[in-house]
Amino acid sequence: MCQRPAPMIAPSILSADFANLASEIAAVGPSPVDPGVDWVHVDVMDNHFVPNLTLGLPVVESILKATDIPIDCHLMITDPGRWAPGYAEAGAYNVSFHAEATDDPISVARDIRAAGGKAGLGIKPGTSIEPYLEILPEFDTLLIMSVEPGFGGQKFMPEVLDKVRRLREVIDGEQLKLLIEIDGGISASTIEQAAEAGVDCFVAGSAVYGGDDPAARVAELRALATAASSAETGAS
Repeated sequence: MCQRPAPMIAPSILSADFANLASEIAAVGPSPVDPGVDWVHVDVMDNHFVPNLTLGLPVVESILKATDIPIDCHLMITDPGRWAPGYAEAGAYNVSFHAEATDDPISVARDIRAAGGKAGLGIKPGTSIEPYLEILPEFDTLLIMSVEPGFGGQKFMPEVLDKVRRLREVIDGEQLKLLIEIDGGISASTIEQAAEAGVDCFVAGSAVYGGDDPAARVAELRALATAASSAETGAS
């Protein structure tokens, strides 16, 4: 039987109210219906690597002062070697950058780790994971994009789950300490298939912040993922 960590939920504040980020993050903390999210996912976009502009390091630094929940920074930016270590230095727990944005992902990962953070590698839907399998030990997280990066609220692309299954096979076979994270279109209707494929950490934006009770949404997603993950693990 495969031993996997309990499913992790990481709400994306891309779907939150930017004018009230502190309260929006507090809304997914510990509550009567859920122990609180594992990470808060922060999307950093530069209007160059992706056609959208969101927020940068100063806002992340403010968020870090407002919560004790670990911050998961997803850098959709060019030149991550220059910028990524600064997010780790500021206190971000996990810092993911895109494979497509650098020719030297190992160096970027090592700089993030040296700055005190966990290092994550992001993969777009159209990018093969095969060239990166040999360098997986350099990373703590492998972020599979299940939509094209740049905008929230997009439709989940189930074909990327083949990458997740391949990763799960390699991680389990080589006993790597690596989390598989998925981002894009995760909701109550898609999280089970992602969990069954082998995902450990689920980024959800509108599925959490699209209603009046984010904590209840988180609890629902966690329950669905846990049931599906337990069923898949038991069948292994």
